[in-house]
Amino acid sequence: MLKNKTLGSMLIVAGTTIGAGMLALPIASAGLGFATALILIVLSWLLMTYTALLMLELHQYASADATLNTLAKSLLGKRGQYIANFAMVFLFYALCAAYIAGGGAQLQDKINNALGVNVAPQIGSILLAILVASVVAAGTSTVDKLNKVLFSIKITVLATLFFVLSPYVHGKHLLDMPIQQGLVVSAIPVIFTSFGFHGSIPSIVKYVGLDIKSLRRVMMFGAALPLTIYVFWQLLSQGIMSQQSLMQSEGLTGFVTNISSIAHNPHISTFVTIFADLALATSFLGVSLGLFDFFADAFKKGNGKLDRAKTALITFLPPLGFALFYPQGFIMALGYAAIALVILAVFLPVAMVWSQRRQGRQTAGYQVRGGTLGLAVAALCGILIITAQGLQMTGVTPSLG
Repeated sequence: MLKNKTLGSMLIVAGTTIGAGMLALPIASAGLGFATALILIVLSWLLMTYTALLMLELHQYASADATLNTLAKSLLGKRGQYIANFAMVFLFYALCAAYIAGGGAQLQDKINNALGVNVAPQIGSILLAILVASVVAAGTSTVDKLNKVLFSIKITVLATLFFVLSPYVHGKHLLDMPIQQGLVVSAIPVIFTSFGFHGSIPSIVKYVGLDIKSLRRVMMFGAALPLTIYVFWQLLSQGIMSQQSLMQSEGLTGFVTNISSIAHNPHISTFVTIFADLALATSFLGVSLGLFDFFADAFKKGNGKLDRAKTALITFLPPLGFALFYPQGFIMALGYAAIALVILAVFLPVAMVWSQRRQGRQTAGYQVRGGTLGLAVAALCGILIITAQGLQMTGVTPSLG
């Protein structure tokens, strides 16, 4: 039973991480060169895996159902709790609103094509929100089972893409160097956010239980799977086209059109569309599961059907409202996603672990290697990412895509 939960939790971590944004990685890293992009991807993975393990160090001294709200309050006080809650709600509501708006539009197209009718654009968003809310409210076990199916199909589609495109990879393209140094700085926040899964950690701890050995395996292997897939995806996308061609692609649509033309295979766009749909679904499930459990803890809701229904309303109704009536507001908020994620996944774990170790628990139980130096390096990395985001937003470094 525990092994099954461990595997399922690994796939929840990987599914949350590998969202539809993965398809934009080749465009975001265009102009970097494969080697430079690879270095940034590996460094981001190391940072996020390290801070995920820091979260496990925290959870071993808390109750199994503790969330970021509880941990921040006990270790950082009211001010830390408010910062943690704001970062969590801001980031995850923005992500959910984006998933509902984008996924709803895709669902609407499929309904129109399948039934030959012309339903209102809002119908797809409402149906998607109800569907995901029903799954999440049913519990982590239900999310686990559905995620396994969706993730298996997603990997099959991705493997098919790799098989079809690999003959068109040219080694000379992989040796390209960065075209412009500013692009390296601009790419840092984008690549960093492609490893975001930390909001789901409390839900996984609650699901698996406080078995640190199993949870370490979940975090390390769950994060290693996206790393492997990202490396292969970059190998294909940057090996098929030169840096100049990648940079001239007009967004994701232009990129897909170009690789379809190079491979002489019109079905590639179909594979990419299917992958995007599945990636959005698995990431939406993981994000909303973390937000659901966060609100259940923050508002002290139980596991009864009525309480879970109330928590589902708090979780899904606000982002659905923004997706329907003011989508540009929260879509614009995604521009600050890297900053919110740094606070959520880097600064808060580092600050809480530092506080916990000062309380004299550093010799008992599980402790992540690296000591105070490791915490300081992680914090400096977080400052670097926020600085890079600020430089791009102010126009000092070039924008991507």
